[in-house]
Amino acid sequence: MGFWRKWRRGFCIRRLSALLFIFAPLFCIQFFFGPGLPDLTRNSRGRIRIRTSENGTRITQIGDFGSLLISMLPDDLAFTVFVPSEAAFEHVLKLTAKTSLMNDKMNATHAILSRAMAFCAVSQRVDSAAVPLLKELLLESVSGFRISVSRASNGALVANNVKSELVDIRKGEIIVHIMDGVIMDAEFEQSFLPDN
Repeated sequence: MGFWRKWRRGFCIRRLSALLFIFAPLFCIQFFFGPGLPDLTRNSRGRIRIRTSENGTRITQIGDFGSLLISMLPDDLAFTVFVPSEAAFEHVLKLTAKTSLMNDKMNATHAILSRAMAFCAVSQRVDSAAVPLLKELLLESVSGFRISVSRASNGALVANNVKSELVDIRKGEIIVHIMDGVIMDAEFEQSFLPDN
């Protein structure tokens, strides 16, 4: 009797493993390359109004690449995105609005942005107040990459040694933190280093 129970249990585990092996890649492909992706257009600038108690209202520029990166996520689900600033997109990822958004470069730009999004998006809401002061909070990005976030005494966030320029911007259920760099793993970073 014990043999049959063990055999059935092993059979069920093998069947569940096979289903997971089949459907997990399909879900990932649908999530990153599904029909909900935006049309990449040159005129899609993302201006967000932010209210501050001392200065009234000021306008900050997320820019083309930040807007495209954020629009890859559904805004009705809880996400936190550590979006690189426009200067970081240009300096680190070598993306410029004049060249990278041309029709012949759109596929490469989209591939870079979707890969960057996998490292800087977290599938939970993390505003700056949720991060302990001067202590680390460990998060996991949608690709499984570990992000260590801490909050300085001035309210700025530091994620994997990248400092924030602006925090707690909301777009639906998404919280956006604009960073002064790009959060990515060593392998992805290696592809942007100069050859010499």
